[in-house]
This record gives sequence, C-alpha cells and structure tokens, in this order.
Amino acid sequence: MLPPPRLSELSRAELEALLAELFGEVATLKQVVGEQREEIARLKGLKGRPNIKPSGMDKGTEPARPAKPEKRRGRGKVTPQVSIEDQVVATVAPSGSRFKGHEPFLVQDLVIAVRAICYQRERWVTPDGRTILAPLPEGVDGHFGPELRRFVLMQYHQGQSTLPWLTALLRSMGVSISKRQLQRLLTDKKDDFVTEAQDVLRAGLETSRWVSVDDTGARHAGKNGFCTQIGNDWFTWFGTRSSKSRLNFLDLLRAGHTDYALDDAAYAYMRDHGLPAALIDRLAARPETRFADQAAWLGHLDRLGFSALAVTPDPVRIATEGALWGSIRAHQFLCDAVVVSDDAGQFVIGRHALCWVHAERLVHKLDTFTDQHRAAQTLVRGLIWDFYADLKVYQVDPGKRQARALRARFDRIFRRRTGFATLDRLLARLHANKAELLMVLDRPEIPLHTNGSENDIRCQVTRRKVSAGTRSEIGRDCRDAFLGLGKTCNKLGIAVWDYLGSRLRVAGHIIVQPLDHYVRGRTRFA
Repeated sequence: MLPPPRLSELSRAELEALLAELFGEVATLKQVVGEQREEIARLKGLKGRPNIKPSGMDKGTEPARPAKPEKRRGRGKVTPQVSIEDQVVATVAPSGSRFKGHEPFLVQDLVIAVRAICYQRERWVTPDGRTILAPLPEGVDGHFGPELRRFVLMQYHQGQSTLPWLTALLRSMGVSISKRQLQRLLTDKKDDFVTEAQDVLRAGLETSRWVSVDDTGARHAGKNGFCTQIGNDWFTWFGTRSSKSRLNFLDLLRAGHTDYALDDAAYAYMRDHGLPAALIDRLAARPETRFADQAAWLGHLDRLGFSALAVTPDPVRIATEGALWGSIRAHQFLCDAVVVSDDAGQFVIGRHALCWVHAERLVHKLDTFTDQHRAAQTLVRGLIWDFYADLKVYQVDPGKRQARALRARFDRIFRRRTGFATLDRLLARLHANKAELLMVLDRPEIPLHTNGSENDIRCQVTRRKVSAGTRSEIGRDCRDAFLGLGKTCNKLGIAVWDYLGSRLRVAGHIIVQPLDHYVRGRTRFA
C-alpha cells in the first residue's frame, strides 16, 4: 500500500488503520525472515540457537557444608501411613526343633476394587398424603460414590492424566462411565472448591508479609491467555484470564471482590502514575467513593468526562488502576506485604522487590564477541555472585551497619565501566532498580528470587502440554482451583488424598479444616 502524498491529510482513524496494516505486514515479514534464516542455517550445516543453561547462582552461593566421612546412604526405615495388619505364616519344622519366635517381613500392597451398590430406599406415604423417602448415606451425591470421585479428581489434577486415559482406566477396572460423565465429575458442583481457593488467596493477602508472583501462557476457549500465580511458602493460587496487564493483576488481587474505591491510597497511586492533578481533584470533589462494580465505576468516569479525553497516559486506565488499588487496600490486602517478581511491568505495585536470579541472568545471557567482552562479563558475574552470597548471610543476621556497607558495595558494582558498551548499559539499567533489588535490606524475610513461583507454575505448564486448554469458564476455574489447592496442601503438609476425602465426605475420612484457617495460622507466626 503506497502512502498518499501527505500523511498529514489523513484522519486519525485512517492513520490508525494504516498503522495496523503496516504492523501486520512487519510481523509477517519478520516470521518469513526468521524461517528463511533457519532454513539457510540448516542448508549451511550451521548450529541452531544457543542453548543457554541456567547460571546456577543460587545454588553456587550456598555456604560450603562441613566435610563428613562418606557413608553409604540406605533406604531408611519403612513407616507406612496406615495401620499394619499382623499375619502369622506357619511352616513345618522337623521334630526336636525349638521355636524362636517370629521374624517380621513388612509388605505394602494396594487394593483397588470396584463396588456397585443399589440402595433400596424406603418410601412411605403419610396419612396427609406426603411421600417420605429415606435419605442416601452421607457422601453419596449422584450415581458415582465419593471414593470414585476422589480418585478421579486426584488422578486428573494431581496425576496430570488426560480425560481419555482416565476413562479407559476406569472402564478397564469395571466402572461403566462415559467421557461426558467423567467431565461432569470434574466440573459439576465444584463451586465449593473454587470458593475455598479464593478464601485461601484472601487469607494469604491479608496475613502474608510477602508474596511472589509469576505468569505463563494458557489456552482458554480456543484463544491464548495467561495464568497468573500468587503465593509464598504457605499457599498458592492461580487465575487464568485473557490479559496479563496491570489492570488484570490488580483485579486478581481483589480476590473475588468487584468493588472500586477512592481513598488516599487510590489518589496516591494516580499521582505516582502521572494522572493530572486537575483530574484527581475532579474525582476527589465528588462525594461518591465506593462503587459496586465495573459498570457503576465506568459510568462515574463517563459523567466526569474522563472517557472523552484523548491524552497519554489514558486517564480512564490510570484512574481505574488507582480505584482497584484503593479496593485492594480497603479490603486489608497487601497492607505491609512485599510483592516479589521477575521485573514484569504489570507486577510493579505497592512495595515491590526484584528477583536477583533474573537480574543476574541478563548478564549471563549477554552475547560476547571478544576476549575483552568475555573477561568483563566473567568479572561482573563473579562480583554479583559474591554480593548475592553476602545478601544471604545478611538475611540470617541483619544489621544497619551491614546494610550501609552492602548499599555502597552495590553502587560500586553496578556503576563500574568495563569498556563493554552493552554490559555497561545493562549495569546502569540494573542500578536504576537499586531500591527493588535491595528491598531485602529493609525486609530480610523476603526471598531473593522467585524460584518458588516458577516451581509452583510448572503444574500449569504441564497441564497445558497434556490437555492444551479449557473451553468453559467453570472448567478453567476448576483447573486453577484444584491445582492451587493441591499446591497449598503440599505446602501445609496435608495429603491431597485426605483433603479430598474430607471435602467429599468419604466414609472414615480425616477431618481437614478449611485451608484458609491453616494459611492464616502459618503466615501470622512465620
């Protein structure tokens, strides 16, 4: 498409259409060029993209353990988690033998059996014509029993199995079930689990001193989306949405609440993000400070003329982010907590700290072309590793004197000039993040990395590889809820099998309290 003689003659809509078309062409050309480069490299017999291994900074800076004499590691004592049944095995001994007791030999086994029970429910008709039907036993909800439902949920979510595989397994065991029935067991009447997962998030945001966050790609309804992880050492929560913007992250941090709030925290957020003072005063002059939902909030902005403003930054977006932050603080979420992230822009809110592993990885992945470049990279990486090791020591025994020394040392490392221009620009960029990288000096309890979040989110990546994506909203919410609840159970030391048995009221189940109670207890005294 040839441009007209003067682009200034085009209207805004025509310019936007032209720009969108050009962006599409550029994206197509980039894809073609990438494919051609790969084909040329293949024909020339060149190597593909370099496989850059993790730097290993976190493990490499662990203090050396005292040397101990090598000792062959044994299996350890076998302690089954169930009651042990004694069974005497007799043998025939020659006459004159003496009995010397028994020699124990422990064997663990598994009994898997399918039962089909037809409950003959008594039915009575009262003198006044009412029909009384005997209730089903506790835990029986539908034509599949609680043990079967527990097995299905455990295998699908914790075992990361697929629907066809699980259907084939149950049928081979003698269960008459279809894929549609199995799908209903996974999604129908699971609102209580989704609600409990949301309660876990609220408990974590109310009581935790820090949370780490991360996100990964997720498919839903045939479209690409994003799954966000929020958690710490005691809980994990997942939320899949179509966007990974800051608006989306702030919405997730409301933990199911739908209100918008204008308060001091909201106005401070708007000022920090460049909303003009005149617009903030326009909001503050009105008596309305709480809005029930998005429709009420957007209607309020429209009445104040925010929607008609075509300026940068977008006043509607900044005001909405501020009102979401006000709602979060109004519900007592993240009041004094630190958000630890990998420097993704949408996570930079409130008290924010950066992951040192991701920061060092930028230096580790830097392309070097000369011996001078490689020497400079090796020197800087060594300085960062030593500094990281001392940060770990500081976490164990913090002090004001050590903090001052570490801040000065940070400046010496990241303000140095190596002569390698790309590395120098990277060091200057990292130095600009000094406050977030050194948040640990003020809050020694926070982690120096987001390894916990990356470990948590692997189950979502595995689920995506195994089953691609979800189709319905309840399917998406169930996947996020069960994976998050499973991770939370593991962190709290609760067996997922016991947790499901308690929720589904399996006969003889262990009582497991709502998980948010355990989270509040752990985070409050952590």
